[in-house]
Amino acid sequence: MTAELVRGQNHPLDRTRVEIRIVAGGPVVAGVTLADAQGRLPGAEAVAHPGAPRRTGVEVPRQAAAEQRIAVDLDALPEPVHRVSVLLALPTGIGTLTAFGAAAAPSVTVTDLDGTGLVGYTLTGLGAETAVVAVELYRRQGAWKVRAVGQGYADGLAAMLRDQGLPRAAELAAEIEEAVGAGHARAVPAPAPVTPAPAAAGRPDGPARAEDPAGGPAADRSAPAHPDAAHGPVASGPGPGPGTAPGVGAPAGPLAKGAAPPVPTAGAPIDYRHPERRPTPGPADPAQPPSAPPAGAPDGPPLPVAGDAAGWSMEERLYNQVWGMFEDLARSVAAYRSACDFAEARLEQELDEALADPRHRIGTPADVARAGARDKHTALIAQARAALDRDLAQLTAESEVVEPALPTAFARWDNPVWHGRGTPQERPMALRLGDLHLPEVRDLRIPMLVRLPLERGLWIDSGPGAVGRGAPDPDRAVGRRELGSALTEGPPDEAELRRLALETAVAVAARMLASHPAGDLAVQVIDPAGTAVPALAPLLESGVLPAVPVPGAKGAATALEALIRRVDLLQMAARSRAVDALPPDLDPADQLVIVHDFPHGFDDRAVARVRYLADEGPAVGVHLLMVADRARSREYGPVLDPLWRSLLRITPVPDAHLADPWVGHAWTYEPSLAPQGSQVVRQVLDRVARARG
Repeated sequence: MTAELVRGQNHPLDRTRVEIRIVAGGPVVAGVTLADAQGRLPGAEAVAHPGAPRRTGVEVPRQAAAEQRIAVDLDALPEPVHRVSVLLALPTGIGTLTAFGAAAAPSVTVTDLDGTGLVGYTLTGLGAETAVVAVELYRRQGAWKVRAVGQGYADGLAAMLRDQGLPRAAELAAEIEEAVGAGHARAVPAPAPVTPAPAAAGRPDGPARAEDPAGGPAADRSAPAHPDAAHGPVASGPGPGPGTAPGVGAPAGPLAKGAAPPVPTAGAPIDYRHPERRPTPGPADPAQPPSAPPAGAPDGPPLPVAGDAAGWSMEERLYNQVWGMFEDLARSVAAYRSACDFAEARLEQELDEALADPRHRIGTPADVARAGARDKHTALIAQARAALDRDLAQLTAESEVVEPALPTAFARWDNPVWHGRGTPQERPMALRLGDLHLPEVRDLRIPMLVRLPLERGLWIDSGPGAVGRGAPDPDRAVGRRELGSALTEGPPDEAELRRLALETAVAVAARMLASHPAGDLAVQVIDPAGTAVPALAPLLESGVLPAVPVPGAKGAATALEALIRRVDLLQMAARSRAVDALPPDLDPADQLVIVHDFPHGFDDRAVARVRYLADEGPAVGVHLLMVADRARSREYGPVLDPLWRSLLRITPVPDAHLADPWVGHAWTYEPSLAPQGSQVVRQVLDRVARARG
């Protein structure tokens, strides 16, 4: 997922060949300055701009456009360069914008070469500025980082270059404006469709000529209208290579020098879709004419493909594809909600205007005005819903293809992949904890994947608060019926929630054990009250859990003391690089520690040890899986608040408690449990035990 920055925030950059993609509310000029460690510019040769678009390691667009792309190869930059600043300016005489504040806030995204977003920044709060330093890539102790700058200048490009410390900034600003104007004049507009006339007599194979409106023959359509046209349309950004114009019908890869992109037949519709990944079309729009399929494409609409995302392996591609589906669903629902809010606000405004004059509040004109406002409101809602349904149809089709192709760690319990034999040879990159969905979409579920190894522990809420903020009643009833255990109608009682929470913990433990190579993960249980034994039957009967957990405070203290010793020894061995010096009795496997009914039966010292394990354990392979009632633990005061905040909360029943920081949706989480009556969890645990020997 793209890391969204705010002004002044920075983010590490883990690769050196990137693209900087800019989207603005109108045409902008994009440039780059290459400064040293002190931020100084040696001269105009350190600025890449439309008049000089290529510098060593950098290429910028030649024209002003609303969408720009800048290519940066940090490894190719000259050694003195420590800071790469991205500059945006409004051109004079092109477009209608006179200030950045008069249009939508421009956004800048640093992406991988395949378009995968890495870091994003939206330049909010701009007003009268006509030039701005958007972001900068800077080198610190040998590593590159991205910083969101957002420094604007009302006096324009010359003032910005002057503030960058550039000598003769006004002259360079004038040169840039001249180059932008010349580039705009050279831009070749898309030709209007023409009807070819019959070939001229005596030239059956000659180029077709169209008749000029004045009656004479037009110019030869086979000849380029401008010398630059032989190399394709002028790109709005550097793209992958010279001559390409992403999004303007150009091929995905770079063109050979001098080669022209394919030109559509006159009068035929242009296919703007990406040639390597064509989205599944949604319901047909009766207002749009059907488009002809691209040449060479098979009959029928193209189908989605599992693993159609960036990545080095199929597992990584599927992981990225799932996250892409999550982002697409979040964006589509956010757009739908925004459109509904706009429709409601517009309806209220029009009704207020219609009823503002007391003399016109009754009678036929008032009724007509109110009816017209409501009709507009209904039309806007219907239009927004149609757009959402189109996106949902595409995502649903993609989900139906992706779900069966997911590997074991990503798959639902009803996926046949769980019945395969053998254990993995290496740890997966992520683990599925459940499903996510939104109230506008009842049927589409997005897998909730967390990266492995776990960076923080899990907390399964076993109290009534687990059902206090759930989805609407119809969704909640459907979600509960889909769980592996039979639930009574209405909210489950406290005893049932505790049982479901332990069942969820056992399912998570089984999934983690089956996803790790044999012997790489062990399970421990801390249960001072001794009430978890019935639910732990699958772990005990398979032998994965070697013995019943020792009850009482003494049993909890003994287990915690051994875990603290393990964490301390591994930390000291890592710091001193003496892993070979670890005691022979230390189990090398990572530990998944299930803590039941916390903090019941835990004294102050045990509570402090649990907090220590939550903070220090993940770095050395000790992961907590807490099963506890958050509401009941409030009687212990604020001492446990840091512990709860450090854990990822999940619930044994569907609950709308997970919020993404991107658009702020409250996602409904559903746990991943085996279907009712299925023995897949026991079979998986038996297979894990046999693999251990």
